[in-house]
Amino acid sequence: MKDIDWKNLGFSYIKTDYRYIAHWKDGKWSEGKLTQDNHLVLHEGAPALHYGQQCFEGLKAYRCKDGSINLFRPDQNAKRMQRSCDRLLMPHVPVEMFVDACKQVVKANEEWVAPYGTGATLYLRPLLIGVGENIGVHPAKEYIFTVFCCPVGAYFKGGLKPTNFIVSEYDRAAPQGTGAAKVGGNYAASLLPGHHAHERNFSDCIYLDPATHTKIEEVGSANFFGITKDNEFVTPFSPSILPSITKYSLLYLAEKRLGLKAIEGDVYINQLDRFTEAGACGTAAVISPIGGIQNGDDFHVFYSETEVGPVTKALYNELTGIQFGDIEAPEGWIVKVE
Repeated sequence: MKDIDWKNLGFSYIKTDYRYIAHWKDGKWSEGKLTQDNHLVLHEGAPALHYGQQCFEGLKAYRCKDGSINLFRPDQNAKRMQRSCDRLLMPHVPVEMFVDACKQVVKANEEWVAPYGTGATLYLRPLLIGVGENIGVHPAKEYIFTVFCCPVGAYFKGGLKPTNFIVSEYDRAAPQGTGAAKVGGNYAASLLPGHHAHERNFSDCIYLDPATHTKIEEVGSANFFGITKDNEFVTPFSPSILPSITKYSLLYLAEKRLGLKAIEGDVYINQLDRFTEAGACGTAAVISPIGGIQNGDDFHVFYSETEVGPVTKALYNELTGIQFGDIEAPEGWIVKVE
């Protein structure tokens, strides 16, 4: 185990020992390998650099109480990357290859997986980029698939606490655009609105649907959910939303474990009073409770600006309990790194 102050880790890059790399050329993938080199060498004409032909994923490895290591639903990350590839005319990374690459990287960097109970995890970043000689606007003829990792701390310092968000006038993605694909351009577009939100002391911004600006779509780089007075777990549905693996896991757990009615549907920004609790969910934060939302001159508070609602807390405990191996997981959700 590395000598790291695990409980005070942030969410930033730390060079670990090994990463995985494979090359796609002449219609097939090379046999992937582990390398200690954390630099990629790209041709100056690489479509990833000029035209944004790239996509990525994010997932974590978790140390269990018995010392074993869990991956949480890596097959779902692999399938989501394939859908991103379809949108950008990139070759699929087979699910088996993707999951095996993640397992190899975790195993090779096992000393970087935090001890159980610290709240820290090993974050994995699978990345697929179009490379090779190119200048015209067309798909690359060669690709690099790589997976690297770095230890990250618990997202919440001092516990699970609500934070506030502000509705942005900017659009995260265009209607029928790349909103449902995990591509870098979506995140580049979010930098300026996120900066404006931080300047006003909000955690991040709320993006409304690009067509009508009446419905919540995403919260920063995470998905939104709300709990209604009628014990419903509601999350937006739209072709512009990145399909969060965390969100779909929570939809299942809300219904099957907590007895809530799980709904994907419209969440109108002028109907926030239907929710008693709200939050954002994603791989990095798991769940970020929303204290309140600023929409123009109106500031709407949900459960509390200082306390986490009981349903949000129960969902967080259920999901993290599964990820760290303390609660029985639904079939197929956990992959052991042997």
